[in-house]
Amino acid sequence: MAIRSAFYSLLLGLVVLALKGGAYLLTHSVALYSDALESIINVVAAGAALTALWVAQRPADANHPYGHQKAEYFSAVLEGALIIVAAISILFSAYTDLRNPQPLEALGIGLVVSSAATLINLFYGMYLARLGKQLRSPALAADGKHLLSDVVTSVGVLVGVGLVALTGWRILDPVMAMLVALNILWVGYRLVGSSLNSLLDEAAPVEVQQQIKSIVSLHAEGALEAHDFRTRHAGSVTFIDFHLVVDGHMTVEEAHVICDRLEQLIEEALPESEVTIHVEPPSKAKHHGILVL
Repeated sequence: MAIRSAFYSLLLGLVVLALKGGAYLLTHSVALYSDALESIINVVAAGAALTALWVAQRPADANHPYGHQKAEYFSAVLEGALIIVAAISILFSAYTDLRNPQPLEALGIGLVVSSAATLINLFYGMYLARLGKQLRSPALAADGKHLLSDVVTSVGVLVGVGLVALTGWRILDPVMAMLVALNILWVGYRLVGSSLNSLLDEAAPVEVQQQIKSIVSLHAEGALEAHDFRTRHAGSVTFIDFHLVVDGHMTVEEAHVICDRLEQLIEEALPESEVTIHVEPPSKAKHHGILVL
C-alpha cells in the first residue's frame, strides 16, 4: 500500500506541476512561479519517497542485519533540502521582479487553473499524512506534510494574485512570493531537523516508553526488576531493549519463558516492534528500574 500510494503521489505531482506551470506561463506572475517551483520539488520528493520505500521494504541481510527501514529518512532529508533550494530560488526571482516588474496577463484563467491544482494537493496530502501516520512511514508522512504545506502557500498565492487582479497593486505579486519562500524555508528546516533526529536514533515518544514499562511491570511474573530501557525508531519498526533481573536460582528455560511472554505482549501492543531482553542475576539489580508487580 505504501509503495502504491507513493507512486500515485508521483503521478499526481506531475499533473499538479503541469497545471501550476501552465498558470505561471499564462500570467507571468512571480507568485505563481513560486508555487510552480514548489511543485517541481513535490515531484522530485515523490520520486525519492518511492525509491526509499522500495529500499526500506527489503528484508534484513548479512550487511544490514537491522533491515533497510532508515532509507525512508534519507528521502525526508532530501525533500527538506530541496525545499530550501526552492525557497532561495523564489527569493531571487521575487527580488528580480521587484527591480524589473513584468506585466501580468490572464490572471483569471491562471487563478482557476492554480486553484484546481491546489485542491488536488489538499485531498491527496490529507490522505498521505493519515496513511503515513497509520503505517508509521516517515517518507509518506513527509510527503503528505509537504503537500499540505504547499496547499497553505498556494492559498496565500491565490489570495495575493487575486488582490493584484482586483486592486492593480503589482507589488503584491513579488511580496507574496517572498512570503511563500519564507514559509517553505521554515517547513524545510523542520522537516530536515525531524529526519536527522530519527537518523540519530531518537527515542520513542514518552508515552510509548511508559507503555512498555507498564507491560513489563505487570506481566513479568517471576522476575525481580527491569532497567536500562532503550528504544529507537527505524522507519515503521521500533527497536526495544532492556535488562531483566531474575532470581539467581532460576533456570535458563524459566527465564526464557518470561522473556517470551514479555516479547509477545509488547509486540502485540506495538506492532512492528522488535524486542531484545538481556537477563541478569540479582547482583546486577540497580534498584532504580521497574519493579515487577
